[in-house]
Amino acid sequence: MKIVRVAAAAAVVTSVLAGPALGQTVFVSNEKDNTLSVIDARTLQVTKTIKVGKRPRGITLNADGSLLYICASDDDTVQVLDVATGKILHNLPSGEDPEQFALHPDGTHLFVANEDDNVVTVVDIPQRKVAYQIDVGVEPEGMAVSPDGAWAVNTSETTNMVHWIDTAKRTLVDNTLVDARPRHAEFSKDGSKLWVSAEIGGTLAVIDTATRKVEHTIQFAIKGIAKDNIQPVGVKLTDDGRYAFVALGPANHVAVVDARTFEVEKYLLVGRRVWHLEFTPDQKRLFTSNGVSNDVSVIDVESMSVVKSIPVGRYPWGVAIKE
Repeated sequence: MKIVRVAAAAAVVTSVLAGPALGQTVFVSNEKDNTLSVIDARTLQVTKTIKVGKRPRGITLNADGSLLYICASDDDTVQVLDVATGKILHNLPSGEDPEQFALHPDGTHLFVANEDDNVVTVVDIPQRKVAYQIDVGVEPEGMAVSPDGAWAVNTSETTNMVHWIDTAKRTLVDNTLVDARPRHAEFSKDGSKLWVSAEIGGTLAVIDTATRKVEHTIQFAIKGIAKDNIQPVGVKLTDDGRYAFVALGPANHVAVVDARTFEVEKYLLVGRRVWHLEFTPDQKRLFTSNGVSNDVSVIDVESMSVVKSIPVGRYPWGVAIKE
């Protein structure tokens, strides 16, 4: 397996800078600075920095990109940012220590993992109140909602499980055991598979949604890097079902996995302690948050190369991108 370093060819950089990202805006939460960095996806430059609540981590946009939801973990709230003005409109109740969340496809409910409370809090967005809470495992972390909205899943770091919540019945109906310290969950576009990273286990589980059973477990190995430093965290899948990109934490690489054969095709060297990733809407580029080097790496998906490093705030964590 080939390890790909930073692309040096000026032509590649030029193509990225001049690519189809006109008007796209990248938001990055900076955990230690209590800020958002706003990046112009065309120029790949930070255009502004927005002060937000304490310890911002998970961020996500609503369907039309007009609102950005922010997990302000140390303020125990979800903040709602008006993207046009860069101003916080109001806060939503979130439960204690929100870290990651997922928005239901209908846009009315937000599923929030409360790490300190061992619950998932479901927020009614229009009513700005808690709709209900579900008890889950110890240290809930990752959250995902299936494309059809039928399932909400949570990963619990200490229990080492994926918890399946029936959104219609508002109840926990099943659990799937995975490897140690599951961090992130991501449904395939058709909802048939769920991909779950295990940070300490060093693996990626592919789970069949219909049976809620693990079908494949993917291992990682990078020459010259100790196995215990390969810690999968964020996962992003291409809409065409061809690739999975996996952030490998302190290994400072993103793995490119063939989503059909489940084989690792290559590793891309990015910044230090890569946490999370997000595609531009056209999926031509992938932005990664690098928590220790305090920067964002830009991956050109077609060439499978890293073409830019963008300095941001301290401990960048979440990434969201508006068309």
